[in-house]
Amino acid sequence: MAVLTDLDTELTAERTHLADSRAALRRMRDRARSLFATGDKVAGDAYTAEQLGRHMARRVKELADDPDTPLFFGRLDIEESAYHVGRRHVTDDAGEPMVLDWRAPLSRSFYRASVRDPQGVATRRRFGFVRGELTSFEDEHLDRGEELGTSSRILTAEIERPRVGPMRDIVATIQPEQDELVRADLGDSICVQGAPGTGKTAVGLHRAAFLLYLHRERLRRSGVLIVGPNTAFLSYISAVLPTLGEVEVQQSTLEELIGRVPVRAADTPAAMLIKHDVRMAEVLRRTLWAGLRKPTEPVMVSDGSYRWRIDVEPLRRIVDEARREGLPYGVGRERVRARVVGLLQRQSEYRTGNSPNESWLRRMSRIAPVTAFLESAWPAVTPESLVVGVLTDPSTAGDLLTADEQETIRWVKPPRTVKSAKFSVADLLLLDEAAGLLDRENSFGHVVVDEAQDLSPMQARAIARRSEHGSITLLGDLAQGTAPWAATDWRDVLRHLGKPDAPVVPLTVGFRVPAAVVALANRLLPALGVNVPEAVSLRRDGNLVVVPVPDPAELAARTLAEVTTTLAQEGSVAVIAADSAVDELRTHLTAAGIEHASADDTGTEARVAVVPATLVKGLEYDHVVVHEPADIVAAEPKGLNRLYVVLTRAVTTLAVIHSKPLPSALTIS
Repeated sequence: MAVLTDLDTELTAERTHLADSRAALRRMRDRARSLFATGDKVAGDAYTAEQLGRHMARRVKELADDPDTPLFFGRLDIEESAYHVGRRHVTDDAGEPMVLDWRAPLSRSFYRASVRDPQGVATRRRFGFVRGELTSFEDEHLDRGEELGTSSRILTAEIERPRVGPMRDIVATIQPEQDELVRADLGDSICVQGAPGTGKTAVGLHRAAFLLYLHRERLRRSGVLIVGPNTAFLSYISAVLPTLGEVEVQQSTLEELIGRVPVRAADTPAAMLIKHDVRMAEVLRRTLWAGLRKPTEPVMVSDGSYRWRIDVEPLRRIVDEARREGLPYGVGRERVRARVVGLLQRQSEYRTGNSPNESWLRRMSRIAPVTAFLESAWPAVTPESLVVGVLTDPSTAGDLLTADEQETIRWVKPPRTVKSAKFSVADLLLLDEAAGLLDRENSFGHVVVDEAQDLSPMQARAIARRSEHGSITLLGDLAQGTAPWAATDWRDVLRHLGKPDAPVVPLTVGFRVPAAVVALANRLLPALGVNVPEAVSLRRDGNLVVVPVPDPAELAARTLAEVTTTLAQEGSVAVIAADSAVDELRTHLTAAGIEHASADDTGTEARVAVVPATLVKGLEYDHVVVHEPADIVAAEPKGLNRLYVVLTRAVTTLAVIHSKPLPSALTIS
């Protein structure tokens, strides 16, 4: 007969608490479902019923349970009481907490408590899980001076766990320096300069979740926005916030955010570079306001009973005053209209002794003499008409652009009408800038921008308009800048974002990318033209191989062989190559019967992904096979930066397969 030890008894008790907590969560969700089903009967009116229905539908989603995801991952023993810390708050039928949300004030001690500063914690317990089943636990007795830190077996296993599919949350492994950023105040904008593998993306997502927990109603009204570099990246991170119970966060690429018209044209690289330049904002502003004209004729109006006259001088004064008020162009135009109608109203009141009714005021605001004056002095403009005007005749830029630059962006064949104009991706930025000149953009309460080192000044301004009254979490790595306009100093980006005083906080300690891989990538840093500290990895495992292939004709076959060998190990596999080589590699994999997917294909169980180098930023894979680095470098002006990105996607093994010479910085003697 087996003898149960104290550890067995405690493990059984913890498993019982997990089962009881899951049952309590199901009851919480059932109650939310019941309220959702009967909300229309308890609400006093249709509007209240609709609002209650939306709230309960959201609540049902937030309380969804994933049996493969641990409901709690830690426990704190404080003053004879035990508190389990997990992904969401769970209470029993009496309302007593069974699991504390990781964002709750008390949970902070799970991440911050130490032997030096125990914060009242006697014991911190971490739990080990396998597919949602509690398998082990590990205690740190802080009151006895016992602290494991990053040598924790369970913590290390969770950090190094193989990654297949979308990104997961890191609530069980948040480190103190990450936690400090996650729990920063809502009013604080922060820039995180994060080396590869330091968890900067996770920090940004978890900060969004934390702020929603602390300021739920305020941010529900104003919204939280996540901006990613491409759809593959957004697909990769899409599961993180729902796992934490946050289902109402908007996630978008910048192109999707500003896409007010379909893209039906393409720019030359030179034209694209100019359109991303901040000078274009001033070109549009000057062109717009240059359209104002001083009134030269009085306004004569008849309402059917009387004739009214507004002389030139009062009209000029109205236009000048509105211009000095610094309002958006469209708002200023309506202000001028309202003041002209106000003068007519006062004349009517003086002559008739009565105040005109609303119908009379509306008719006067639309009457032909008033609209004709307005069109002459303060013409109606749309974003499309303003941009079409500039690109048709860039000479309106004056000395802001050189003659050559003006010719570069000039449309060779101007459209016959504004509606027939075909706009490029870069033109979307001009249209968004123009729209911001005409009217104010709604501001989100908080915006998280990832891979921000690639923001151009015009892209940063588009985000600034959407965060004017909110805060920003800016995430990126200057060394990974690959766009032609990539930043070399975070202060430049922050200035264009309207947050010039935001602190820049470096994260340099990596927990995911093995030290050997980081050391190889760090060799490239001196050639990248940025001043960032080298990354340091705590991972001493992992494997790096560099495989020269003397015969270029054998390169694809050798890459295929490396993939086949790697599949014997657990975890995801990515073959990363120059964009031009992707189709050939997919053909070889298909011929070999190896199922594979693209970077943004989340609907497949394939362990292997073939990813163009230009789309791999922000992603990570357990095993990475890099195909011909020289071609990746040669494909674009910032090819070395791109290679730095590619090399740092591996979190377990990296194999570099090449027949052409490696960049000199990578040559291993």
